[in-house]
Amino acid sequence: MADEQLLQAKSILNPESVASAAGGFPAGTVRHAFPALNRPPGFIFFDNAAGAQVPQIVLDAVNHHLLECNVQRGGRYTKSREVDAMIVRARQSVADLVNARDASEIAFGMNATSFIRLVSLAIGRMLGARNEIVLTEMDHEANVATWLALERGGAKFLWWKMREDGSLHLGDLVPLLSSKTRLVACTLASNAIGSIVDVAGAAKIAHAAGAEIFIDAVHFGPHGAIDVQALDCDYLVCSGYKIFAPHMGFLWGRRELLQALPTFREDFIPDEPPGKIEAGTFIYENVAGMDGAVRYLEDLGNRLSAADKVGDKPLSRNAALRKAMAEIRSYEQGLTLEMLDVLHGCGAVIYGIADKNRIHQRVPTLCFNLPGIVPSRATEELARRNIGVRDGHMYAPRLMKRLGLAPESGAVRASLVHYNTREEVREFGSALAEITRSC
Repeated sequence: MADEQLLQAKSILNPESVASAAGGFPAGTVRHAFPALNRPPGFIFFDNAAGAQVPQIVLDAVNHHLLECNVQRGGRYTKSREVDAMIVRARQSVADLVNARDASEIAFGMNATSFIRLVSLAIGRMLGARNEIVLTEMDHEANVATWLALERGGAKFLWWKMREDGSLHLGDLVPLLSSKTRLVACTLASNAIGSIVDVAGAAKIAHAAGAEIFIDAVHFGPHGAIDVQALDCDYLVCSGYKIFAPHMGFLWGRRELLQALPTFREDFIPDEPPGKIEAGTFIYENVAGMDGAVRYLEDLGNRLSAADKVGDKPLSRNAALRKAMAEIRSYEQGLTLEMLDVLHGCGAVIYGIADKNRIHQRVPTLCFNLPGIVPSRATEELARRNIGVRDGHMYAPRLMKRLGLAPESGAVRASLVHYNTREEVREFGSALAEITRSC
């Protein structure tokens, strides 16, 4: 299939099916776009925080690259130029996804962790009198240990601590900042307990103190719209494999800040973003898949808009992406309510936000423990019933300690996305009830 043909591939969702679901999110129709969800035996994917499944359009994009243009970029022949064009297209797609000011603010690489390390090393060389970094105990360890490694270079650290209600409060951040603050590093949503952080508010406070803010958006990525301009952050990292793409990561940064970062690069690479951020060759086919994932969300937004019968014309790409993510967010709140009912019904201890009136402050990622059952046993029992969840510290051992849990055992985590269904939640609930009776 030629590159242009790939871009004009037929819709991944059947328009009649989507339209028939007007008035409710078409989860059943959406599931048909994801081949892994329709393969026997039936399996319930409730470990999406560790990596989501991919739609057919992403598989097609990866396949197309490997079959038709699996060559190095920068050559003068047609196949190499197709790779160049794909990278340009994918960079613009991701820029649109996060509402970047310019596509050059997007860099591709292996994963979010490697980008956090790249930025932390660069900032570590620029500390000066502003040598204080604010961290949170809610974050994935990747957004903690990478910064703590700068201590040898003179960095000092302050902790923005989570309150008993499972949230980070802006009022607790204010006294931590001073003329010595270089950076605030925090998550947009906890990968362990699902709490959402008021990043826009934190950015306002950080900037008022002359500091910058670095956001780990990996976990929030599949659950709602990311708008770097509205968040007013300075750096943001995300992982494609959490947003229905293959394993890869990307970094967004304000162009002027990326230009100032001292990074490793070969001499022949200009000292300009994004090239100065992308050391070596990244995995082209996975970047092609990331482009496919954005196209999937864009198509979903247009189909949902058509089902609403608000107009005949397709939405702009930005509007389509915002529509898709807004509908996903709304649908997932319903899933969260069902999950809370199920967990409360089993007598589970829920860590983080468990109040139904506060579900707008979380994503459908729930950490819990069943009474008298160790997390690993609960997870194994669910696995026997073809339900995939995870147990342990969720790469957030500091948070586990804050919750009074031993990091070695931690808790059980069920993490849902928009292709999960209420029927799956009920099946999950029946399994939990059976486990609590028999164990």
